[in-house]
Amino acid sequence: MKIESLKFPIGKFEKPQEITQSHVNIWIKDVENFPDRLFHEVQDLSEGQLDTPYRPEGWTIRQVVHHVADSHMNSFIRIKLALTENNPVIKPYLEEKWAELPDSKNYPLQTSLNIIKALHERWSYLLKQLTEEDLNKTFIHPESNKEFTIKEMVGFYAWHSNHHLAHISTLKKSKNW
Repeated sequence: MKIESLKFPIGKFEKPQEITQSHVNIWIKDVENFPDRLFHEVQDLSEGQLDTPYRPEGWTIRQVVHHVADSHMNSFIRIKLALTENNPVIKPYLEEKWAELPDSKNYPLQTSLNIIKALHERWSYLLKQLTEEDLNKTFIHPESNKEFTIKEMVGFYAWHSNHHLAHISTLKKSKNW
């Protein structure tokens, strides 16, 4: 398998030209259902399997799960900032460095699985309450100096969930686990 398909097993995120309420509803369902799908993929893996990288020079399954908790907490905060402030500049973080910290490399998964479950429950509840006006609120990401709408972020994080889930399921399939 080529490295690019290992990095992006479901392809890169492609934002629709026009984001409709139908898109948003599908994405919210993806966000809502992700924790159960993730748990299903990792529940029977051994410690050795959890410490297997999904691709050469890639993160281990353990790091992927902890990364998802970190990343999605950041996204939830960014959305809440956009809902409560006028086009705020958000704080980026160095995900590659976070993934190398001891709690990402060595810590058991259960705490991050619990975080993801609770966070996605609360996140999907919030997203379901948003009006069209809310979904069009924005924040600025300082690394690109680009403005993002909340509805774009819902789509991106639905993709992000499925992207990392595919890292795990693709590895499991390739190893016959």
